[in-house]
Amino acid sequence: MAHAVRALWPHGRAVAWRLGDRPALGLHAHSRAGFTRAAGGSGPAATARKGGPRLLGAAALALGGALGLYHTARWHLRAQDLRAERSAAQLSLSSRLQLTLYQYKTCPFCSKVRAFLDFHALPYQVVEVNPVRRAEIKFSSYRKVPIVMAQEGESLQQLNDSSVIISALKTYLVSGQPLVDIITYYPPMKAVNDQGKEVTEFCNKYWLMLDEKEAQRMYGGKEARTEEMKWRQWADDWLVHIISPNVYRTPAEALASFDYIVKEGNFGTVEGAMAKHHLRDDVREDLYEAANKWVAAVGKDRPFMGGQKPNLADLAVYGVLRVMEGLEAFDDLMRHTHIQPWYLRVEKAIAEAPQ
Repeated sequence: MAHAVRALWPHGRAVAWRLGDRPALGLHAHSRAGFTRAAGGSGPAATARKGGPRLLGAAALALGGALGLYHTARWHLRAQDLRAERSAAQLSLSSRLQLTLYQYKTCPFCSKVRAFLDFHALPYQVVEVNPVRRAEIKFSSYRKVPIVMAQEGESLQQLNDSSVIISALKTYLVSGQPLVDIITYYPPMKAVNDQGKEVTEFCNKYWLMLDEKEAQRMYGGKEARTEEMKWRQWADDWLVHIISPNVYRTPAEALASFDYIVKEGNFGTVEGAMAKHHLRDDVREDLYEAANKWVAAVGKDRPFMGGQKPNLADLAVYGVLRVMEGLEAFDDLMRHTHIQPWYLRVEKAIAEAPQ
């Protein structure tokens, strides 16, 4: 039990939730309270000039309001300065990393990672892996893609699993912790699946390992963090797995998809022939239902699930769906669901990310 707790909260980085303090406009209230006390006194000046309290009250109120506005503006400017400092610090952190992404271009999990890296303006090199031979990743005992090799100074770290890669790199950008420490928060575990095959799972892969202040700054509350984790996992556990049967729904679509994958992926001619999928029954309705479920979760009152900018769930769902671009399934998805406006907003946000 102690080990499990350590894995979830390494180095005591527990997260508590507390609303941030708002700037108090205390000078305004203080000025008005001071005036009330002054005006309540009696004496020759107060008796002789009955209009005095009103004039003094108006002056004090105006002065208090001006001071309040001044301090409010000063606070907002300071907040902007802090945001700029954080952006500069993040840029400095990202410039320390040299990233190499080993991928299949048409893999939804790899597309998720690219969406994250592009949105955060993290430069990276791409190595396209042959899906059959996989000679490009012969250095790794972990035989799936994506894999990211991250060079930080003299330290070279291997990051496995798309969600671990995203969580670890986001933790790095927000907290500035050394990447060599961060990856220990996501330990691999061997397990046997329902088919009796040994698989590798990773603990905590949807968690960002942040302290209280970092988590508050990023999420603003526990609900936003929980929501992001829930939909990141939904993208992995459900959305990814309805892409393939939709891409290969009919023989005509299968042929078009096959040509696309052979062209875009690192297939040889013989290996391409081995990449055919078993065609399934019509599953478009599952795809449409999933897309509309996502749109409903985002809601009408915010452009992204992350609010004014995409969060990790937005980027995950976008990355998964993006692998269908250029295929009939994608055109049908845009035409028969409500997802297109959101999809185009995320696309624009990634395109406008500072390079």
